[in-house]
Amino acid sequence: MTENTYDIAVVGAGAVGLSAALAFARDGYETVLIGGLDVRRDGRTVALLNGSVRFLEALGVWPAVASVASPLEIMRIIDDTGSLFRPPPASFRAGEIGLDAFGWNIENVALVETLAEAAGHAEHLTLVPEFATGFTTDEQGAALTLAGGTTIRAGLVVAADGRNSKLRQIAGIDAKTWSYPQSAVTVILAHDREHRDTSTEFHTRHGPFTLVPLPGRRSSLVWVTSKEEAERLSSLDDAALALAIERQAQSHLGAMRIDGPRGLVPMSGLSVNRYWSRHLALVGEAAHVFPPIGAQGLNLGFRDVASLRDAVVDGHDAGHSAGSDETLTGYQRSRDLDVRLRTAAVDGLNRTLLTGMIPTDFLRGAGLLALSNIGPLRRIVMREGVLPRVGVPRLMQG
Repeated sequence: MTENTYDIAVVGAGAVGLSAALAFARDGYETVLIGGLDVRRDGRTVALLNGSVRFLEALGVWPAVASVASPLEIMRIIDDTGSLFRPPPASFRAGEIGLDAFGWNIENVALVETLAEAAGHAEHLTLVPEFATGFTTDEQGAALTLAGGTTIRAGLVVAADGRNSKLRQIAGIDAKTWSYPQSAVTVILAHDREHRDTSTEFHTRHGPFTLVPLPGRRSSLVWVTSKEEAERLSSLDDAALALAIERQAQSHLGAMRIDGPRGLVPMSGLSVNRYWSRHLALVGEAAHVFPPIGAQGLNLGFRDVASLRDAVVDGHDAGHSAGSDETLTGYQRSRDLDVRLRTAAVDGLNRTLLTGMIPTDFLRGAGLLALSNIGPLRRIVMREGVLPRVGVPRLMQG
């Protein structure tokens, strides 16, 4: 049996856990990252919004990320619900709010690989590719037991171990879960026409059908539909699936072909009332899970990390330890409202698409029409989506 001591231990080596380890090591905290990399390709991508770009710039990894990502300069929404109150297509341009792009789209696995490469060379950071099997706390801090028998002690443990977080369960933090009668088909596509750095989202009666640019004449697709239809689509061969996608996209990008892995993602959500316990902080999907709508999930996970880093630094300046109740209460305050608002927005959008009620269709159509035609309102909504003014962590302020 061996025992090693660190300032901070991060459990979970996904994009959120890797970024947390890099952020704390950057500030000089002796940090250990526990967990093995998940580099399975499942056709999923993430649109990194402006705050996440600034965060990755602060971590020193943005140039490497940008080299394999594609900018999102225009966001286009098309109502394809068949509603009586269907508004015309709406386009939103990043230049209206002074940005070159709303965000950058990158394959999840490419992002993880880039962050892992940086972590392998970071000072003050130790990588331990094992699984944590036990977690206890005392007055001095926390102790993690690893599968190989080693004990890791730390003043603060950061749980970035996903929606089924073992650390959250051991700490007794309750999680509320829910599901939708939908699944999402994810896939990487090649197509004949240029996407012109435009993300196009078709609002259908079964959920959003979203094409997001990748480098070259390639795009990622998230097709949210009924569970039965998603399973049927997933069972198609590549040629038949590409044709179904082209038809659903109204040949918007011309002929298509499957150009990468595909996935099938159940639509579900998770939330917690407490983001912390004694010497433990939850980040990413350990704290909140979103369906793949609106590019909120990983961007919120990065905001968790940047907010926790601020709380730890501010707590240190006030004489509190990284895992103290005072420090972690500050972290809770910084995240609670932000996550609740984003959860409500994503849930509300999805449910309005599923209902066939005329009043709901009217309100949704009227809202999109207002955003299209009222410039100041459109710019306010765009800024809040990618550049929120209140409570932005320091590493995301540029």
